[in-house]
Amino acid sequence: MTDHPRLPLAGVIGSPIAHSRSPALHGYWLRRYGIKGHYIPMDIAQADLAEALRLLPRLGFVGLNVTIPHKETILGLADIVTDRAALIGAANTLIFRKDGRIHADNTDGAGFIANLRQNAPQWNPAAGPAVVFGAGGAARAVVAALIEVGVPEIRLANRTRPRAEVFRSDFGAKVTVHDWIQAGNMLEGATTVVNTTSLGMTGKPEFRVPLDAMEPGALATDLVYTPLRTQFLIEAEAAGATIVDGLGMLLHQAAPGFERWFGHRPEVDEATRQAVLSA
Repeated sequence: MTDHPRLPLAGVIGSPIAHSRSPALHGYWLRRYGIKGHYIPMDIAQADLAEALRLLPRLGFVGLNVTIPHKETILGLADIVTDRAALIGAANTLIFRKDGRIHADNTDGAGFIANLRQNAPQWNPAAGPAVVFGAGGAARAVVAALIEVGVPEIRLANRTRPRAEVFRSDFGAKVTVHDWIQAGNMLEGATTVVNTTSLGMTGKPEFRVPLDAMEPGALATDLVYTPLRTQFLIEAEAAGATIVDGLGMLLHQAAPGFERWFGHRPEVDEATRQAVLSA
């Protein structure tokens, strides 16, 4: 009887999950590098989450990506939570360790910064204030990352102000909160501008904050990547900003998990982008 080694399995869990681009991305990397393994999308309800986390490692899973609505809940179920995942209040990457413990991390912020550095290499985070639209989980990852790379001030606005106020207590005096109705005024003197809201996404309302005060030469990026060129990016470019779309963040945040699960650091390049866009 031949003893075959177990193929490593990874996947993404959420509910719903059919929209996820992660299977196309990881599947492409597995093929590109000739790695024997599989990446599987799984629609798991909140009520079944704890049971699934106990069962999946026994089935050969070495880790998971986590998306809505599990990114916050998963912190209470993991055995080890990285400092950045704890600060952000959410995890997007799980590693099932050989000792049986579940390691939870958040790579969204690192993916966000890597996307900017790759597609706008001239960007200097310390050059001036950053403007962040939105105060959800993605915004927390972005704000934590911007502070880490040396942005001196972060101006934050959210459609509901109380949610934005939490950022000041969590992230400190570098964060100033502004009313959404006057959000356009935050742009004066800002060198980095980020939309973390779903406004402008296909099927969602448009982003309607005026960008007239955008500084020429500022960097503007939108976490939305469907469509790739959102109205926010179109207007920012017209105002003289350098623009970076949100797809690269998705690609870069996935790379650390792939490396931990399958033992190879994948390259994020144009071929990777096209593989995901054509899926």
